[in-house]
Parts: sequence; structure tokens; C-alpha cells
Amino acid sequence: MSIKKLACIIVGCLGVGLGAVGAVVPMIPAFPFLLLAAFCFGRSSEKLNHWFVNTKLYKSNLESYVQGRGMTWKTKFRIMITVTLLMSVGFIMMSDVPVGRIVLACVWAFHIIYFIFGVKTLKEEVSADTQPEGV
Repeated sequence: MSIKKLACIIVGCLGVGLGAVGAVVPMIPAFPFLLLAAFCFGRSSEKLNHWFVNTKLYKSNLESYVQGRGMTWKTKFRIMITVTLLMSVGFIMMSDVPVGRIVLACVWAFHIIYFIFGVKTLKEEVSADTQPEGV
């Protein structure tokens, strides 16, 4: 096994771990870590990639985006709120660096515009458990 494949496997496993934490803890975004894991596993191991794309974590957070279908408003909103809160910390800490604040504000604005207009919005899927009887 090459060092590059081993590094991808290690980074992919870290991505899954942080993504799993992010799925539970509201302040940590799961999406970018899971996307990193999908990329790393896709480059390093067919077995790990197959396992990862069949996990509930992947299916509920990343599958529709990777397939090009888009995201639900709930997922978009969760990502935008998390990134806004984290970028706010950086913005506050850059009180003496006005150029840094401008760059951070531009990145934040691009982020919001991208998720609102650049990523397709999916309707919430109604599960069989919450569907009214007779439907």
C-alpha cells in the first residue's frame, strides 16, 4: 500500500469521525468532513468507499448533494448557521485586522449566496412513519 493511499484512508477515517460528531453536535458542521471522507475513500479504497456510501450518516447528510440532486432547506440552513457562527468568532477575533474582516465577510457572503442560489433545494421527503393514514 502506498503512503498516499494510507494517508487518504487515515484522513477519510478522521473525516468520518468528525462528521459523526458534527451530525450530533450543532456547532460542528458534518457536511464538509463527510465530503472529505467520501473524497479520500474514493481515492484510496473500494471497500471503504462502498462501506461509507452505504452508511446512514452518508445517506442522510451527503448522498443527494453528491448525486447532484441538491439539499433540503433544513440541511442548507444547518450548514449556513454553523458556518456563520464559526466565521463570527473569526470576525470578532480580527478586530485589529480590517483587511481580514473584509475577506472573511466576502467569503461569508459568497457562502450564503452559493447555498441559497447555487445548490438545488429538495423538498422534505415524507417518511412512511409520519405519513397520514389513507395516503
